[in-house]
This record gives sequence, structure tokens and C-alpha cells, in this order.
Amino acid sequence: MEDPRDNEAYEEELLDYEEEDEKAPDSANKVNGDAVKKGYVGIHSSGFRDFLLKPELLRAIVDSGFEHPSEGKCFSLHFLAFRKATNYKDMEVIFYLQTVPSAALLFGYPSVQHECIPQAILGMDVICQAKSGMGKTAVFVLSTLQQIEPTPGQVSALILCHTRELAYQICNEFVRFSTYLPDTKVSVFYGGVNNKIHKDLLKNECPHIVVGTPGRVLGLARDKDLSLKNVRHFILDECDKMLESLDMRRDVQEIFKMTPHDKQVMMFSATLSKEIRPVCKKFMQDPMEIYVDDEAKLTLHGLVQHYIKLSEMEKNRKLNDLLDALDFNQVVIFVKSVSRAGELNKLLIECNFPSICIHSGMSQEERLTHYKSFKEGHKRILVATDLVGRGIDIERVNIVINYDMPDSADTYLHRVGRAGRFGTKGLAITFVASASDSEVLNQVQDRFEVDIKELPEQIDTSTYSKCLTVFTNYAKPA
Repeated sequence: MEDPRDNEAYEEELLDYEEEDEKAPDSANKVNGDAVKKGYVGIHSSGFRDFLLKPELLRAIVDSGFEHPSEGKCFSLHFLAFRKATNYKDMEVIFYLQTVPSAALLFGYPSVQHECIPQAILGMDVICQAKSGMGKTAVFVLSTLQQIEPTPGQVSALILCHTRELAYQICNEFVRFSTYLPDTKVSVFYGGVNNKIHKDLLKNECPHIVVGTPGRVLGLARDKDLSLKNVRHFILDECDKMLESLDMRRDVQEIFKMTPHDKQVMMFSATLSKEIRPVCKKFMQDPMEIYVDDEAKLTLHGLVQHYIKLSEMEKNRKLNDLLDALDFNQVVIFVKSVSRAGELNKLLIECNFPSICIHSGMSQEERLTHYKSFKEGHKRILVATDLVGRGIDIERVNIVINYDMPDSADTYLHRVGRAGRFGTKGLAITFVASASDSEVLNQVQDRFEVDIKELPEQIDTSTYSKCLTVFTNYAKPA
């Protein structure tokens, strides 16, 4: 177990900017003379019409909205209408039922994007907490592509995240939305890939946007293969996961010191404890801060949550029964260890279920192959460890099953956030097999103010398999 004094000592080593900034009145906390309440920052914006996004970006967004439909139905924002909007209440958005594009993670609830994007595209530092599946990715993808002016041989933006799968996913979103920006190159760097491949790529085709995990990025930077002296945008996704771990925080800090002092820093996560927020701010200068201090607001409104009390020996039979009875597009089953992931996946395959698994014991090539197979819908059941519990976006997933109880309320929130994304309905079922499992479940209910009931014998399919029918002054397409 870590000595808390080590954490305190290391926090003192973090780069901090001018001390007077902390003592001065926080200008970010007042807008038009009105004090901000409950940790939110009120930011005025007249809407997407004034974002003035590059035409190439708008074109890519429109294309992505209709190009790769999935089997499930959900709301999709028709981006062409954004430019006519003055605010979200009277937005002339075509907000209608349409097959969800695989890029739909960019278009979730309006609040986080409406609050952050106007400031992010102006180069302001941002700390943003918002519930899973509500469009945080849009803030840094769109704002980075909007601002970047690619210079040959120079890395202008660096995005760090804690897993290879998330890095791969983020890179794909940058690639997708830079389709009509041919001069902007994006590459991803993570462990498990031959180091020489990455070094040759940096030497021969240096990207302008680098997405990666801290360990590999730091190794390349230390070896002088990756130059960070021209980085203008430094972004951490799932920042609490990286900064709470002392080893990963050291890597992030060392990378940070290699970048220029004058740059934009943005950090995002669904869970940002009051203890980790000051650590985040040490990387920034007068950031815009958006927090969810009322943790009840972190739960997804379209997500139905239940638990099942049973013994360890009854789990496999109950899981089999659930998969036979439930109506699902895709389902993610979370277990607590690599060995259990492999064994459960093997059992499901033997029972003729279309199952696949992902865990840290696999080679990088195998992990990515399995991830792509599930994301593209070739397999409908994914057995996984917490490796995919954060950030990973699979839009077809409408059910999450906690075969093993997570170790904390935070982990529970991230796991179940794989379903019920983008305002859709979803179902989370948790197996409770011990007193410690019950304790974690109680913590979840108390902290997030959610009433999780025992799974009834019969459950109405419509409560978890269709979209929420919520419209905002919509207009049907002509």
C-alpha cells in the first residue's frame, strides 16, 4: 500500500504556476457578476453558430452522421442545423430517430459541449467532469482540430490516456474528423508494439497530433525520437486514473515538463474527487472548471439498474439464463481478474454464445483484434476486466453485467457507463455474492442517490432496449 506521505511529497514536485493566481479573485468563478454555485462555471455562449468551425470539420461531422449506421436506434444530431442555433432551447436542430453512427460519441447531452467548446477553441485551459457518454470527447477532438495549424515535422497536440484501447479509439476519432484536413496527421503510440516501428514513423512521417499511453510516449521522448518542444495542446482523458496512480503521475509529469510552458491544457473524466482537483490545477493556468459536485447527477438517466443476490456457485447458471432471456444488441460482462475473464469466455463459447474477451494478459495485437471485432458487431458479448471499464465507447452496448462486483463506487459508475450512452436506454445488472459485495452496492446507492432494486422475475424490454423519446423543439427532415 502506498505511503500517503509519498503522494504529498510528489505533489509538491508538480509544476505550479504563479502563486498569486490562487490568491487573486477567481475570475472564472463569476460570469456577468453572478456567483457560480455548486462548482459549476457559467459560461455564456451564443451557440454553435458562432463557433466558426472550419468548413472541413463541419463536412466531416455531417458525413460521419450518416455513413456507418449500427443496428440500434438512437437520437442523432444533424450538424448542419447547428449553425442556425442561438441556444439549446430554440436550436433549429433536426433531432430525430436515426441509426447511430459509430462517431456518435461526439454528440451527447448539450451541456458539457455547450459549456466547454466555446472556451476550448479559444485556447483556454479546461478541467471538465461530466457523466459517461455525454460527449466529453467532442470538446478536445473538435477544439484541437479547429485550432491546429500543422507544421511539417512538428507535434502540435499530445493526448494521453491510461489504456491502449482508449488511445486507439481516440486516435480513430481524430482521424475520422480530420478527413477533409489532409495536411493534419494523427498517430497513436502505446506499448506492445515494436519500438522501432514507432521510431521510424516519427522519423519519416512525424504526426501533428500524437495520442498515446504515458509509458510509451515518455520512452520515445527520452530517446529523443519524439520532440515535444512545439506542443500547443496537452490533453489528459480519464485524468483521475492517471494522476491518482503515483507511477503514472510521475510519467505524466515528466512528459509535461518536456512541453512548452505556454500551451493549452485540458483534462477530462466522469469522476474527479475533491482530492484530485488541486493536482489537476497544478498543471494549468486559471482553468475553466466544470465539476459535478452533486454526485447524484453522475448517473445516467436512461440506465435501469438492478442487482441479483446469489452464491458464487450460482453465477454461471444465472448468467446463462440472463443471456437467453434478455433482449440485447451487445452486452459487456465485467469480471475481476484475467483468469476469470478467460475461463468465463471459454464457458460462454462452449454454450454457443457469440462471446469474445479482452484482458491485460493478451498480446497487444490480440487485444486490438478483439476490440475491433466487438466494436464492429462481429461478436455480441464481451467478457472483460476493468481494462475497458473507462472511456471505451461501443454504441451498440445496451446491457452491462457485473459478474464480479467492482472494488469501488467509482469503478461501478465507469463500468455501467458503457451502457445507456448518448441519452439511450440501457440495463445494468450486478451479481451480489458476499457481504463485501453488498457493502460496495450500498456505497453506490448512498453516493449517487440511486435506488438499485433486486431484479424482478420479468423485466419489460422497453425499459432498456429503445431510445428515450425526448425532443427539443425538433423539426423532421424534409
